Amino acid sequence: MSRILGGLLKWREASVIVVAVVLAVYFQIANSSFLFSNDSVQNLSQFVAPVAIIACGEVMLMIGGEIDLSAGMVYALAPFLMYFLAQAGLPYPLAVLGALAGAALVGALNGFVTVMLDVPSFVTTLGTLFLLNGLTLTISAGTPVEVEAGRRLAWLLGRAGYAEFAWALAIVAVMHFMLRNTRWGLHTIAAGANPTGASEAGIRTRRLKVGNFILCGALSGLTGILEAFRIASIDPTAGGTHIMFLAVAAAVIGGTPLAGGSGTIAGAMVGAIVLGILNDGFTLIGINAFTFDLILGAAILVAMLFNIHIGRFRRRLSVS
Repeated sequence: MSRILGGLLKWREASVIVVAVVLAVYFQIANSSFLFSNDSVQNLSQFVAPVAIIACGEVMLMIGGEIDLSAGMVYALAPFLMYFLAQAGLPYPLAVLGALAGAALVGALNGFVTVMLDVPSFVTTLGTLFLLNGLTLTISAGTPVEVEAGRRLAWLLGRAGYAEFAWALAIVAVMHFMLRNTRWGLHTIAAGANPTGASEAGIRTRRLKVGNFILCGALSGLTGILEAFRIASIDPTAGGTHIMFLAVAAAVIGGTPLAGGSGTIAGAMVGAIVLGILNDGFTLIGINAFTFDLILGAAILVAMLFNIHIGRFRRRLSVS
């Protein structure tokens, strides 16, 4: 038994998966339509997908001890960039690419100010958050607009029931592989665990961080575009800090500490699923929405304490 427990503790995502399964079983017992209703499962997938995609970018930054507070505002801005590029005459596929380039540019700006000018990422991205919020409200006049792309492109980019969730699964799979098996990912982990040692070993830690800021910006922009196609509308007040904090919470619950040094993309996906189960489960059984924030806050604190103790346990195992 102790050997099985030790094996599970070595696997970072195991405990979060257990929590997700227990919650799913509980809410299924409380409401029989939770997992056996297409509408319920689709609502769950539509909550999980945007949180998981943005969380992928946040994980890459958090491993290095950084964070992007402006991700939710990039999420809100990118669809408007796409819309105005399309209105200027670009075909929608090119408008999407242009909007993604704009989102990546915001990430590059965050990375440059943080890394090259030695400004804490919390301060940099907090400033960018307000800047982008003002910009989005100004260019949109605070008014939602409709997405008028072709039917095929719209279905591919989110209009189909589970299209956005399929995008999330694909991105999580690619990012998980990249983090665990490519030079970029392994160097990101090494630089997060020991920045000085990584620099002395020849790893370009500054370039890594800027690249991860760009990646986070692009993923946030893509998420906003997918959401715009899903609901066929672009809302300047969508996103904001709410979606960003959910993504960070998913990463933390999934096993990525805010202090950096380690992280898991798969865990962030499971963390997003846990949040989705709580959100939809509470709705189905009629619990007040404010309770979700209460549980979310407690879950983050518990996850942080759990990560600290599990980290100590793993270090003892590695020594022995």
